[in-house]
This record gives sequence, C-alpha cells and structure tokens, in this order.
Amino acid sequence: MHSIIVVPPAGGGERTAHGGRIELASGDVLPFGRDVPAGGLELGHEGVPRIAGEITAHHAFWIIDNLSENQTYVVENPEGAGEHIKIAPGRVDAPVPFEFSRVVLPAAGELLAFEVWAPRHAYRTASRSGLSGPATAPAFALDRTKRYYAVLAALCETRLRGAPHAPVPTVDQIVERLRPAWPSATRSSVYWNIDYLAVKLRLKRGPEDHEPGLRLNGKKESLVSLALRFDLVREEDLVVLGCAAPEMAP
Repeated sequence: MHSIIVVPPAGGGERTAHGGRIELASGDVLPFGRDVPAGGLELGHEGVPRIAGEITAHHAFWIIDNLSENQTYVVENPEGAGEHIKIAPGRVDAPVPFEFSRVVLPAAGELLAFEVWAPRHAYRTASRSGLSGPATAPAFALDRTKRYYAVLAALCETRLRGAPHAPVPTVDQIVERLRPAWPSATRSSVYWNIDYLAVKLRLKRGPEDHEPGLRLNGKKESLVSLALRFDLVREEDLVVLGCAAPEMAP
C-alpha cells in the first residue's frame, strides 16, 4: 500500500500517475527535475536541474536528496506557522517529519513548489493498563490539531447535534462554519482537506465516483458515515470549530 503521495504543481507539464498524483510505497524512489526518467516528476522549467533530486518513501515518512550543485531547497510545513527545513546542495537522506509538506525549489528567479503528503502518520497514547510493551496503535490516526480534523468536524456537526438524517453541508457552508477559527478558509482549501481525508481514512472508491456531479457529495457522505460510525468525531470534539453551534431550524 502506498505510504507517500506526491502532488505535482498544477499546469506544470509534469508527468504523473494515478490521475495526477504519484503514489509511493515504502522503499519507492521518485526522481524529480527538468529531464527525469519515465515515471519521475518532471518540472518543466529551464531553471530546474535535469535531475534536481529524489524522494524516497519510508513507511510513514520520507527522505529527500538534493542533487543540485548550488541551490538550497526548502521543505515547508504549510500548517506549521512558518516551520520549515533547509536541504543544502548535495544533501542526501534528509528525513522530513511533516505530515503535509511543500517542497520549494528556486528556479531562475522563480519559486517552483510541489506537495508531498504522508497520510500514514500514526499516533498513540501511552498504555494505562500497567502492561509492559508498546501500546496499540489506533485504527484511524487523526491529529485533532490539524485543519483536516476541523473540516471533518464541520461535516459531522449537524448530525451530531441531533439531526441524524440531515444532508451533509455544502463546501460553502463548511467555509462559513470554519471562519471563526480559520479566517482564511476558502472553497479550495476545504476541497483540499476533504480530498486528503479521503486518502488518510483509506476510503475505497464507490460507484458514485463514476458520476462527476456526485463525486464530491459521495466522498463527503462516506467521510461522515465513517467518522460517526467509529466515533472519530464526538459532540465534545466540535470545540475545534471555535464558536457556538449555529441555530438549527425547528
């Protein structure tokens, strides 16, 4: 099963797989650059080295090689308030700890970027049973401090507050609901997080994916169903939304 997902920049002329993304299993190596072998991530810009670097998947994290002779790369955590690491020229096997990452390459006065997701990040609590040995890892590894969890909570809120058969909210409704805690929320950022949740929670493609108009609604419905069935979001978790519940229609 893939453990790392590379999301190329939009409109960059790059070669990709799996409908625009490149999925890597543990041990897979992905070269990136201006002129890479078939199956690599091609970044069509004259300021990018022919072979700029490589990404190697390692279970829940990944490492990066900077094969440039004179350019430093930066790997940013988009949700880390400026958190980033620098990858010096020639640096190999640099581990990246972020669940979401943006790899930024300087290219002849421009900055090119692509995303790397590590959705298999796992979390566990210390064992309280008094038994020795490692604790059991949770079935669904969710970080309640991440924006994707706030999106999931917004999707589930109406049903958690006493309307079990209510339709799932629209993307516009989710954006408005998240504004108190996330003022910069947009439709595109909500779409991105819904897409990421579907990957992270390992939802299988359903028949609705064959109908473009039903694809997003089917994905949202599947996320809500899974989250509520396994208590991934409870009513007390709605505090991540940052304000009191909206008034419900009688």
